[in-house]
Amino acid sequence: MASTAPSSAYGTIWRWHFYAGLFVLPFILILSVTGAIYLFKPQIDRWEERAYQGQPTAGAVSADRQLAPALAASPGMRFNYYRLPERPGDAAMIHMIAPDGAQHDIFVSPQGKVLGSRDPTAKISETVARVHGSLLIGTWGDWLVELAASWTIVMILTGLYLWWPRPFRLAGTLWPRLSLKGRPLLKDVHRVTGFWIAGLVLVMLASGLPWAGAWGGAFKWARTELGLVKGPQDWKIGADGGHAGHHPDMPMAMPSISPAAELPLSIFVAKAQQEHLAFPALVMPPHAPQRFGPPTGDEWTAKSEAQNRWLGRQVTYDPATGAETGRRGFADQHVLDRIVNTGVAWHEGQLFGWVNQLIGVLTAIALCTISILGVVMWLKRKPQGAIAAPATVAGAGKPWMIVAMFVLALLLPLFGASVLVLLAIDRIISRVR
Repeated sequence: MASTAPSSAYGTIWRWHFYAGLFVLPFILILSVTGAIYLFKPQIDRWEERAYQGQPTAGAVSADRQLAPALAASPGMRFNYYRLPERPGDAAMIHMIAPDGAQHDIFVSPQGKVLGSRDPTAKISETVARVHGSLLIGTWGDWLVELAASWTIVMILTGLYLWWPRPFRLAGTLWPRLSLKGRPLLKDVHRVTGFWIAGLVLVMLASGLPWAGAWGGAFKWARTELGLVKGPQDWKIGADGGHAGHHPDMPMAMPSISPAAELPLSIFVAKAQQEHLAFPALVMPPHAPQRFGPPTGDEWTAKSEAQNRWLGRQVTYDPATGAETGRRGFADQHVLDRIVNTGVAWHEGQLFGWVNQLIGVLTAIALCTISILGVVMWLKRKPQGAIAAPATVAGAGKPWMIVAMFVLALLLPLFGASVLVLLAIDRIISRVR
């Protein structure tokens, strides 16, 4: 990898790479496993709803006659949205909310019979998302995940610097030298695999930052307060909003049931069906809380919440006449929002369907593999009773390294804050010594 007398810059970067790897290893394993599972959210959700699928379609009733038994089965709760069936014979899902924020999904057959209900926050995919986004410990977990993601970016960048061969050679750089054995072979596999997945991992990490508490909050401030983008963003930030907008928000206002003078639900369901919206397609009454953005206004809304944000579309209707009052799709968003939403779709494995899912799973497996190999290599060379970190090299403060550290600290605020803490601790230890 390097000459027998590595430069001071090489030694310093190796030291940063080593400590970054030790810190992020447990987070990499947790986030890679939960992230790989979440890639298959559509399949998992459909499997969980298998009991409500394939119902007979003969004698199907209107959406209003499906809504009535759902309301009767949910005393004290209000109608929030109607989810159109994905396929003929699937039950409609009617989402209900209570004044205290409790939520229920009611599944109603095409004939208007209540088949069952569930707490949407107890879904497998929602539980996995909470582990992935906040480690089940709220805001502190969200910060830890963002900090780990920031240090993983540093680990990848320093790893790319260490990967560059000195002198250049193809074997051991673009493919491992399988003739080697023991630690040298593990080192080759670690370096080569890290190079091939570096780009994918960096994109995966960067696409998750807009949802993180500190980074996402700063981005939201720049997006709105600086006037870069007008209109609400359609993804949430931090643990309260759900990592990646994965789980529903608590209602900000109770939706109103349309008065008799307004058109019934079935009219707007029929209009939504004509739009051929990507699943899940929701029909929402006026003033209904939304998963993303503020509550709906004084109009009925038909919208797609497809994970592939390129397919997202929203149409609004006048509640009294049913006339279309507006529509908005992916192409109507600001370029910054389109970039973020494309990253969301990629991160969740839905931008290119099963190909995107496969790439995500292979990336997660490879990242776990090289992380574990790094620890194994360290344990093989580590003397008993010592941490065996790369030695500090004199004269390591190269100007370009200081500039690079400063830029990373600006781009990754939690990383910058953690570096300041580490430098302060190092100064205290040095003075004590």
